[in-house]
Amino acid sequence: MGTTALNKKEKAAYGLGAIGKDMMYMLSTSYVLYYYQDILGVNAWAMGIILLAARIFDAFNDPLMGVIAAKTKTKWGKFRPWIFIGTLSNTLVTFLLFSAPPKINGGGLVAYAAVFYILWGVTYTMADIPFWSIVPAFTKPGAEREQLTQLGRTCATIGGAVVTVATMICVMALGGEDERQGFKWFALIISIFTGIVITYFSVTIKEKSTVNVKTVSVKDMFKALFSNDQALTMALTIILINTAFYITANLAIYYYKYAVGGAGWYHNYTLFAVVGGASQALSMIFFFPLLRKFMEATKVFRTALLGATVGYLIFTAIVFIGLPYQCLYIPAVIIFSCNGLLMVLLTIFLADTVDYGELKNGSREESVVFSIQTLVVKFASGVSALVASACISTFHISKDTSEGVAKLLTGSSLHGLQVAITVVPMLIFAVACYVFIKHYKLDDKEMDRITNQLYQRKEIIEDRSGE
Repeated sequence: MGTTALNKKEKAAYGLGAIGKDMMYMLSTSYVLYYYQDILGVNAWAMGIILLAARIFDAFNDPLMGVIAAKTKTKWGKFRPWIFIGTLSNTLVTFLLFSAPPKINGGGLVAYAAVFYILWGVTYTMADIPFWSIVPAFTKPGAEREQLTQLGRTCATIGGAVVTVATMICVMALGGEDERQGFKWFALIISIFTGIVITYFSVTIKEKSTVNVKTVSVKDMFKALFSNDQALTMALTIILINTAFYITANLAIYYYKYAVGGAGWYHNYTLFAVVGGASQALSMIFFFPLLRKFMEATKVFRTALLGATVGYLIFTAIVFIGLPYQCLYIPAVIIFSCNGLLMVLLTIFLADTVDYGELKNGSREESVVFSIQTLVVKFASGVSALVASACISTFHISKDTSEGVAKLLTGSSLHGLQVAITVVPMLIFAVACYVFIKHYKLDDKEMDRITNQLYQRKEIIEDRSGE
């Protein structure tokens, strides 16, 4: 059965759903370590292991959810039931994740964090994979589908940015000096909002056609990865870039709280996030098209990698020289702008590795390659959380709960945090530069050659089939 053109109501429903879904994602991934370690006092190493283990579990959970969705048959379609049930379950789990009972402590609190964070990953995946998979089921191929996908990604970015900017201000407003209560009520507000918009999405969007979903196993992912050296290069580059960036993102709140300090530290942290987020968005929307007029894609990517490394070098100099914290906006603009360029190009380069793999191995593996992207991004998130946790534990960075106030760090603790938030990501970006420049070879000229060879191969096959 064909599909009719999307109306404004359907587009709005999909965009709102993306906003709500990624608000939940950003709240959990950006603040769960801070909530349990800094506010509740859970051992940092324990939290790091929990976060990494959950991401490894996702490597098996994500493909399984793809299989389940592919085999689902209901009068509401394949995807809508899972989006609705998964999101409502995720809103409940998110609220409980940030509402740890005060009477639980010690090992009980560690167990509580582990159970609900893993449940959070399971319920989020229940909704996330069907949410993006449903697009072909209610759109026409071509421009309409591409535009809706772009709308969804843009709205998801907006949802994540809202949480990044608003969380600490809202937490302080809702809980006063009690951050624990502030997070509880803020999580409730985000959960209610997401539940409402996903309910609206579920009753508005109708699956208008049947979609056969190609499921991908973990075995498929690794087989495709190790048979395609360019896909392997990109996977390693993605892991390195995201690990470096996530380390900074995880530790920024600690830096502003314990190194910058002051009664309004969370306002300063929020402004840093606003400057960085705006720079990232502008680079994706304006700088990327501008640079592409003068440079081929691989040169833009190399420039962004080197630029991010230089940004971290400036960041390091400002931190260790002891310049005013307002100077940090300079490296923030550089680092986040470069990261925006990298995020756009990573998707483009992964698509190019599909063509390369088809020419080299004789099979086209779009679904497998882009499943690898999801896997390695989540893996990078887990690794960065473990690194951040190691820093927090090693250098004793935590709230002095006996006095109820945050003390500024001094001595080795301060220097350890400074190294972790600046030098470590800078070195990781330098390694990413080396890996990409040394091993990635799919520039514009090479892609033209590959495209021509694939075209010629298809012509030969068509000629033979016509004989």
